[in-house]
Amino acid sequence: MVELYYIEDDPNIASVVKEYLEGKGFRVTIYVTLKRAKEAFKEHVPTFVLLDWNMPDGHGDSLCQWIRSNWKELPIIFLTVRGDCADIVAGFQSGADDYVVKPFELAVLHSRILALLRRVGNAAEQYLSCDGIIIDQNRRMVSCRSKEIPLSDMEYQLLLCLMKNKGKTVTREIILEQVWDVNGNYVNDNTLTVTMKRLRDKLYQPKCLRTVRSVGYRMEDTI
Repeated sequence: MVELYYIEDDPNIASVVKEYLEGKGFRVTIYVTLKRAKEAFKEHVPTFVLLDWNMPDGHGDSLCQWIRSNWKELPIIFLTVRGDCADIVAGFQSGADDYVVKPFELAVLHSRILALLRRVGNAAEQYLSCDGIIIDQNRRMVSCRSKEIPLSDMEYQLLLCLMKNKGKTVTREIILEQVWDVNGNYVNDNTLTVTMKRLRDKLYQPKCLRTVRSVGYRMEDTI
């Protein structure tokens, strides 16, 4: 199912678009402020983004730039009343893939979304995120606080294992098996402790990475 975040503060337009797209099989979540949308992105990356320009707490182009800096392939369409040439150009320069001016036909919007999805697929599947820590699996890159974080192979594999199991406690035994033993690297339990310490230091001691005493580790959103 296509998960779509719609950043729009007009409840009438938002409800009409939501009802129509959900009737086409989409899952639509509406955010009425840029701040709340950012918080949602840090917890979960959607398949698609619809974005208005004029929001109560700022302009949509700033959010578009922020999304693009973190999720390069994520499809974004501006859906806004601002239809001047300068606005449209600014929207594309901010990182949008398409620009639709209100008023618009719902069927045309739907067609544009489908066309963009055909080109990019579900780009969100390559990203894992937790409290602002982002893994781009295709590029094998990790970022935190909007900065790229260089990790060793074992640090990356450890983080990847925990992020793929976000919200679940992963035992030390499972981590040792999946991160080290699967690669033929047989190590003692202390190696995991040392690697975890280094990982935490590089990620600025994140609150979302928790130790479950005598069991293992757990990653979960705290924002």
